Amino acid sequence: MTAATTPHVSFAALRHRGYRAYFVLSALVMMADSIEHVISYWVIFQKFHSPALGGFAVVSHWLPYLLFSVGSGALADRVDPRRMIQLGMCLFMGVSIVWGLLFLSGGLQLWHAAVLLIVHGCAGVLWGPPSQLLLHDIVGREHLQSAVRLNATARQLGLLMGPAVGGAFLLLFGPNFGILVNAALYLPFIIWLATAPYGPKFRAAGTVVAQRAVRSIGDILSAIGEIARHRVILAMTMLAGAASLCIGNAYQAQMPGFATDLGHGHVDFSYSALLAADAAGALIAGFVLESRGLLPARPGTACLLAMIWCLALGSFAVSTHYPLALLLLFVAGFVELSFNSMAQTLVQLHAPAEMRGRAIGVYNMFAMGMRTFSGVSVGLLGARIGIHASLATSAVLLFVLVGALMWTSRAGGGSRAPC
Repeated sequence: MTAATTPHVSFAALRHRGYRAYFVLSALVMMADSIEHVISYWVIFQKFHSPALGGFAVVSHWLPYLLFSVGSGALADRVDPRRMIQLGMCLFMGVSIVWGLLFLSGGLQLWHAAVLLIVHGCAGVLWGPPSQLLLHDIVGREHLQSAVRLNATARQLGLLMGPAVGGAFLLLFGPNFGILVNAALYLPFIIWLATAPYGPKFRAAGTVVAQRAVRSIGDILSAIGEIARHRVILAMTMLAGAASLCIGNAYQAQMPGFATDLGHGHVDFSYSALLAADAAGALIAGFVLESRGLLPARPGTACLLAMIWCLALGSFAVSTHYPLALLLLFVAGFVELSFNSMAQTLVQLHAPAEMRGRAIGVYNMFAMGMRTFSGVSVGLLGARIGIHASLATSAVLLFVLVGALMWTSRAGGGSRAPC
């Protein structure tokens, strides 16, 4: 049956028992990661009052993706991705524990915060590409689009719950013990991965296993060159890279400043609601689109949704009314999940099996790694001209870049253009 006549199956990936466990545990881990951000960002903002440090938090979190994503994806092609994910989870736990010990001792210094933020970023790159590759082992190609969209939804579910739970931890336990309690939330995923029946040794006989390692800049450039020959993958990688370069999630690290300017600079529900608003929009998008089969993955649709994201965040940046700011963040979250999951799905569907890990690695290098520089545009530039002006300027720039990508794609490819 063709794609046009195949009946839509709501939440198809959840028909796989293994994916149901993966979905719940991924949401739990993302919640733990979000809780750590809520608590640690709040503490370092209150202690240092530095927009520059908030910008560094973004740079240090995403720079490892820029440097190591291709290597991580290529390694996941050759070894068991479960073990790479477990190592990342252990690093996440360790960072939360060290944060807690430094909070308890009262000895937190700027260099401590810098090191922990860097290690946290390295843990993320061990989790990202291998976890995406593992989706193929769990659900196969038929339900891949459902799995990718639900995986993004699980992450947003964690992001939505994280600020609420993180705010509760701050109120109930304080930052010192709250972040230590948070460290235990990574354990269930580590334990499940130990025996989950997925990975290389469970794949069908004859499955192509990549043998090429990524050891140098030349290998990275070679991988990028291979990806560039696949037009849809190239277009979606450029889209994701532009979105990450200009905006990414840099505004999240500056949310205490936005909250203060909106008159809600205190640890209460109103601050947590700002952090959770775009995650709520993304969560609703995931469930609505997956249940109804709306917005099938098409490159042109992904580009249009990205432009709507620019409009929503640009409007948030200049808004002075708290309810309107919440609504705009909700809209931004809805369209962000839609275009990001769409782009990732297209990359995975079009990537040849023998280079799937490298393709995912290159995509993550741009989609995640370029967020390094959004810390400069939104964070460090915000220290000079203000975070509102820097976010608005970044949104306008991205809108122009995506429009240019659509125009050049159509001009260069005619009816076959990816955007």
